[in-house]
Amino acid sequence: MKKIFAGDPGALVENQLQNDILYDQGKTALLCREAVFDRQNRLAGHLFRLYRSALLANGPDDVQHLIDDLLLNTLLASSAAWNTLPAFIPLSSISLRQATVDRLPGENVVLLLHLSNRDTDTAALHEKISRLRQRGIGIGLAHRPGHPAFSLLAPLANYGVIDVAGSDAGNVRDISMAFRASGKQPPAHLFAANIDTLDEHRLCQQWHFNFFHGNFAATAPANPGARQVDPHKIHLLNLLRLVQGEAETPEITAAMKRDPVLTFRILRYLNSPAIGLNHRIDSISQALIMLGRQRLTRWLAILLFSVSEANFADWMLVESALTRGKLMEELAMLSSPPLPPDPLFLTGIFSCLERLLQQPLHDIIEELPLAQEISQALLERNGPYAALLAVAEASESHDPVQLQDAAVDAGISPKSINSALLGATAWASEVTEHWE
Repeated sequence: MKKIFAGDPGALVENQLQNDILYDQGKTALLCREAVFDRQNRLAGHLFRLYRSALLANGPDDVQHLIDDLLLNTLLASSAAWNTLPAFIPLSSISLRQATVDRLPGENVVLLLHLSNRDTDTAALHEKISRLRQRGIGIGLAHRPGHPAFSLLAPLANYGVIDVAGSDAGNVRDISMAFRASGKQPPAHLFAANIDTLDEHRLCQQWHFNFFHGNFAATAPANPGARQVDPHKIHLLNLLRLVQGEAETPEITAAMKRDPVLTFRILRYLNSPAIGLNHRIDSISQALIMLGRQRLTRWLAILLFSVSEANFADWMLVESALTRGKLMEELAMLSSPPLPPDPLFLTGIFSCLERLLQQPLHDIIEELPLAQEISQALLERNGPYAALLAVAEASESHDPVQLQDAAVDAGISPKSINSALLGATAWASEVTEHWE
């Protein structure tokens, strides 16, 4: 089989995988970020992998070794990969010996290990996994009862992992029973990967799985009645119109006083130690002066997407809106010429308004006095912000060709997109954490 040298350490890779997984002649891989949910239907973390790589790191050993190293280096290039939510990282057991594994932080990292057929040195694996556990790194173990090391390594695992798409209902039941009957204390969490349908999700819920990953969340319907007009969101839109339309401060103050929760959040933020003011802010008028209209607009846009009930559809929408906005803001200064970050942030957030309000986007935007460049990007896919909006949308598509094409059109490197995506994911996680 023909091999080529791709320019990275150890980068001998099959031609097909070179085309399918790697980009920019193998020097940079495009990162794929996928949501993980808990039993309460809340966002519980993200699974990071390279586009078109094997979900549970079970590709051919020599190729998987390269892919794993490339994935870890991509994540380690940005400290933002490790945020308030766990990062689930598929990895082959043959890659545990790589130096990149030793550079992983000891918090909010879970390695989802697939035992390689060639990796039968149980003692060495046991020692390595034990050291990782001591550092605080979580270990998930893909169910492989036929592997000679599986039974001895299973007690070390924090998570028992199954590829649901590659299993039948009996396998789901048996794996659940096997991990729960092991007597391990505390018992391993059960991680169901690659769930395609809501029926499969319900089956995994029934068999006591704790974490859920896959396309099922994107197909989940909204809560009954969730698409009724939300008076609070209508109020926030009205405030946005006032702020963007340059209404007088007394008019904005009067409107904000009708929203005690918003008022409390803003005053709490301004009076927090992080801001470090030498005097207390006790009134809305003072708060508006301190915030300024630009930051107030940002606050209102974010709060439009806050959710109070756990629902897959709502959380996917929140994740999409906040990540798009922050991703476009992060990429703004990398454009040529550089673009202003705040309008880019609003463009990304507002690109999800149609799904949020279940109204035609044209009708919503028409009532908001937005800058022409924002309206052009949202309604016409034209103007200076359109290319970065295409990148933000393509980053959710799970289509590497679409993302590559959008990156080329925007003049943004894959490395920059990876870094910005990790930063945006971390920021969105921190924002939603404070909605509890």
